[in-house]
Amino acid sequence: MKAKKGFSLNLNIFEQNKVKGDQLVIFTRQLSAMTGAGVPLLRSLTSLEKHAEDQALKRMLGEIIKKVEGGAPLAEALAMFPNTFNDIYVNMVRAGETAGILEEILKRLAKQQEKSDAIRKKIKSAMAYPLVLVTITVLAFFGLMLFVVPQIGTILTDLGGPDAELPGITLFMLGVSDIITSYWYIIIPGFIGIIIGIIRFIKTPRGKRIFDTLVLKIPGINTIVRKVAVARFARTFSALMGAGVAVLECLDVTSRAVGNVLYEDALKSAAKSVKNGRPLSAIIEEDVLFPAIVGQMLAVGEETGQTDTVLIKVADFYEEEVDLAIESISAIIEPVMIVLMGSMVGLIAASVMTPIASLSQNISS
Repeated sequence: MKAKKGFSLNLNIFEQNKVKGDQLVIFTRQLSAMTGAGVPLLRSLTSLEKHAEDQALKRMLGEIIKKVEGGAPLAEALAMFPNTFNDIYVNMVRAGETAGILEEILKRLAKQQEKSDAIRKKIKSAMAYPLVLVTITVLAFFGLMLFVVPQIGTILTDLGGPDAELPGITLFMLGVSDIITSYWYIIIPGFIGIIIGIIRFIKTPRGKRIFDTLVLKIPGINTIVRKVAVARFARTFSALMGAGVAVLECLDVTSRAVGNVLYEDALKSAAKSVKNGRPLSAIIEEDVLFPAIVGQMLAVGEETGQTDTVLIKVADFYEEEVDLAIESISAIIEPVMIVLMGSMVGLIAASVMTPIASLSQNISS
C-alpha cells in the first residue's frame, strides 16, 4: 500500500510540470522516425528518455517505459498523463497501435500539434499588445488621479482662491480624484478583486458557457472565434478519422478539443443524430455555427470516402482565414487604444487649461 501511495504522489508531481508544446512535437517526430526505422518501441522510448532535455518529459518517459515494460500498450501508458497527452493524442496512438500504423499516426500527430500550437501562439500574440495597452491605460489613470490631479486642484485653489468658480469638467475630475485619493485602499484592491473574480468565474462551467456565448456576439472577435473553432474541428476530426477512429468517438473527442462550449454541444448533438442514422454532413450544414462550406466539403468526403483529406483542406483554409482576421483586428486595435489613451489625457488637459485660462482673464481684467 505504501508503494502505491508513493506512485500516486509521483504522478501528481509530474502532472504539475506540463511539457511545452514544441518539446512534445519534437518527441512525437523523433518517436515516429525511430519506429519507422524499425527500432523497437521500448528501445525508442529509452533512447528518447535518455536524451530528453525537458526534465518533465524525461520523468514522464521513465514512468511510461515502466508501464510498457509491464505489457501495457503505449496509449494506456500515455493516458497516465492527460495534461500532456490529451484525448486526441491517446486515441490516435491507440488507433495506430491497433492498425499497426503507429509511425504514420505519429507523423499526423506531430503535424496537427504544430498547426494547433501555431494558432495558439498567434492568438496569444494578438492579445498581448492590447492587454499591455489596457494595463498601461489603467495604471496611468490611477497615477494621474492619485498624484497629478490633486496637485492641480491645489494650484487652481491657490490661484483663484477657495471661492473660485471652476468649470464642470474640472469639478468632475477633482471629484473623481478626491474619491480615489480618499478610498484608494478600497477601490484598487476592489478593482483587482473584480478582475480575479471574473477570471475565476470564467473557469467554472457556467461562467465558461456565458463567456463563450458572449464572444460569439462581439463584432470582430466572433469572426476569429468561429474560424478558430472550425479549423480545430476540421483538423482534429480529420486526424482521428485518418487514424481509423470510429466516427462517434471522433465526434466525442473533437467536441472537447474545439475550445468553445457551444461548438462542443453542437458536436455532441451531432453524434446523437449520426447514431440515429443521419449523415454528419447534413447535420453540420444545418447548424448555424458552421459555415455552409464545411457541410458541403463533408458531403464530398462522405461520397468519395476521403473525409480526412477533404477536412485537411478545410482546416488549412480556415487557418489562413484566422491569420488574416487576426492581422485585421490587430491593425484596428492599435489606433483605437491610442485614441482612448489620448482622450483620457485630453480630458485631464482640458480640465486644467480651461480654469487656468478663465483665471488668467479675471486677473488681466
